[in-house]
Amino acid sequence: MLSEPSAGSSQTTALLQGIESRPTNDSHSKDILHLSHEVTLTLGKDALLVEDKAPKKSSRTCGIGGSAPDRSPSFVAYYHILWAEVAQDGRQLVIEFAEQTRVHYLAVRSLKFAIVPLPLEQAPDGIVSDILLWVERLLDRSYGSAARRKRAWVLVNPHAGQGGADKIWDKQVRPIFEAARMPMTVVRTSYSGEAVNLARDVNIDLYDIAIPCSGDGLPHEVFNGLAQRPDARRALSKIAVCHIPCGSGNAMSCNLYGTHRPTLAALAIVKGIPTPLDLISVTQGEKRIVSFLSQALGMIADLDITTEHLRWMGPSRFTYGFLMLAMQRKVYPCDIAIKVEIEHKDGVKEHYRQQITQAGSDGDEMGLNNSGIARAQSQPLSSSSPPPSSMSSDNGQGLPPLKYGTVMDKLPDGWELIPHEKLGTFYCGNMAYMAPDANFFSAALANDGLIDLIISNGDISPLKAISLQLSVDSGHFFDNPLVTYRKVSAYRIIPRNPDSSCCISIDGEAIPFEPFQAEVHQGLGLTLSKKGVFEAPGPRNWDSVTNSERLRA
Repeated sequence: MLSEPSAGSSQTTALLQGIESRPTNDSHSKDILHLSHEVTLTLGKDALLVEDKAPKKSSRTCGIGGSAPDRSPSFVAYYHILWAEVAQDGRQLVIEFAEQTRVHYLAVRSLKFAIVPLPLEQAPDGIVSDILLWVERLLDRSYGSAARRKRAWVLVNPHAGQGGADKIWDKQVRPIFEAARMPMTVVRTSYSGEAVNLARDVNIDLYDIAIPCSGDGLPHEVFNGLAQRPDARRALSKIAVCHIPCGSGNAMSCNLYGTHRPTLAALAIVKGIPTPLDLISVTQGEKRIVSFLSQALGMIADLDITTEHLRWMGPSRFTYGFLMLAMQRKVYPCDIAIKVEIEHKDGVKEHYRQQITQAGSDGDEMGLNNSGIARAQSQPLSSSSPPPSSMSSDNGQGLPPLKYGTVMDKLPDGWELIPHEKLGTFYCGNMAYMAPDANFFSAALANDGLIDLIISNGDISPLKAISLQLSVDSGHFFDNPLVTYRKVSAYRIIPRNPDSSCCISIDGEAIPFEPFQAEVHQGLGLTLSKKGVFEAPGPRNWDSVTNSERLRA
């Protein structure tokens, strides 16, 4: 802890004349820090403003992970500021931030400004406290409602995607977390399924967030490891599961942070706010697993699973696999029972509009700025995250009971198995993006307690199949007449003809091609997002005025 400073030399007094002379009862003046006649730092509306007229010196501004700029930047957006502090020797104010050095890439940079040419103990009265108060105001604006120094449990899968996750972590991501002063424990996984055991046994009281560096497979394992704990509900609501994209699909990162670039995702995690996340229980035989992303049977599942050997191709593996499967016009006869909550696309779009509008209103009440970051004092992550609605008052319990039983039970009352002779794709999504260029579930919401379901036939021509796929890229998939889009809370699906060559995919992981049942648990999990909602744009024209609203106007 820094001791209270005593009076200093006249040289020091002159250097900091601006600080001593400014009025302390003016709120605006507290946003301005005069470090000398040449250097002034101002807390602006959305950014730190830097006025530095001094010639560049190697000790004033330096870069980490790259060369230093010729002069200090004129401003640094609060979102990009990672940390600020007075150096241990008391001679410098250090501000670390993430700077875009090339397209889709951030590197850590440091601004270093001289405070006094003497140890802090000899500085003029009040100078240290003034600077420390200003630093606290800077950090408040930079982090908003996001917790600072989140304790991170990091899992790196060296084999994710095309490989190279180790290098991505060490060279790109770790420096950002270190600059943000995040305590970290790093574990490198060595085999598939290892993270399930690690998450099941981890001491959750030591960490605030879990950060898989991988594709979407490792987050799936972490969620399921937490779900296997005796205190599963508490674990899933306490540990925010995040994602550094190092795989082929990287859907989780795309939805939460709007990017599949590792450094951009890292910054979003540093500044992320707690967001409850729906999880889905999937039962097959006597087994129960949880899904955070998607469940698929048919062409999409085959595409996901049968192209695993093409990981070296990166995201292109999905395009290649789709073209091969489209030519086959394969169908998957099934009997399907669904607990439908919203039947038609118009109703789905209206539900999405209501939820997003409500989320925006809640954000305004919290004092959100244009970036969606609340200007509020940071709280510990565990206390700022609302408890999931599916949790009981006893947080020590395991997973919540199944409302509709398992696939082994009698079909729930009111459910009817409907034959689907020409099923091409049965696809349920809990998030919008399934890959950077694949916004299949544009109306998906993080915690509305509903799963988005798409059903399409498999006997359409290859040209129509290609057109359907192109509509995903163009943003017209939701409105495509070949697609049935509904919001559901549970379903059961029974394949007619078990076929070892067919696949069922849960979050991109294969399970046996056998009957299974699923139901959603609203807000059971926890993650971090940029604004408390998914980054996907939503269905086309979701925010337009409807005809009925025009008539009521």
